[in-house]
Amino acid sequence: MPENSGSSEDSFGNSGRRPPSMAGWDDVERQSFWAFHEDKNKPYLRIAYIKLGSDADAEEAVVKAFEYIMGRWQWMLGIERPHQYAWAVLNSKIFDQQRARRRRPEPADVAAFEAILFTDAYEYLAGTIHFYTAVRRLSERQRDAVILSYGLDYSTHDAALVMGIEEAIVRSQLRLARTRLLQLLGVPASPNGDRKVTT
Repeated sequence: MPENSGSSEDSFGNSGRRPPSMAGWDDVERQSFWAFHEDKNKPYLRIAYIKLGSDADAEEAVVKAFEYIMGRWQWMLGIERPHQYAWAVLNSKIFDQQRARRRRPEPADVAAFEAILFTDAYEYLAGTIHFYTAVRRLSERQRDAVILSYGLDYSTHDAALVMGIEEAIVRSQLRLARTRLLQLLGVPASPNGDRKVTT
């Protein structure tokens, strides 16, 4: 299991940047942090890549997020929702990376969740530029739920674990996101209240 050796290459495999120290941590604290890192590193990198569109930028944002989390890990072990706090840290570091690179977030291949969200309106929504623009206008939590559940094919259970929230909240955010996207895209409502394409 990795530990802070004080060498020029840090515990996350990035040379030139020294991570926070684990001095004073007990074995349980060390093991719990590295278990958290192993569990979240891959999904964090995937979501960061979708939001940043660059492997290098995604890796930098995630490394910075874990460094920040590592510096507060002992405190986080005492809070009610450490995974939700960590998700907020990750999003903050992604935003910092976007701002530093002066680029807007560009959703990657969203065709998968575009088709699932709007199977009855796919032809109408084939203009993906409008769809991407609409996705950007969702709330951050709605956007994250959509990207994880449809862009990355996570179950609502797994998306909830990554985001540190209840599965019911993910399902609610997906329903709200679908309603909002249909509204933004101007898909008309049918008499029973469902939105559909009229030909």
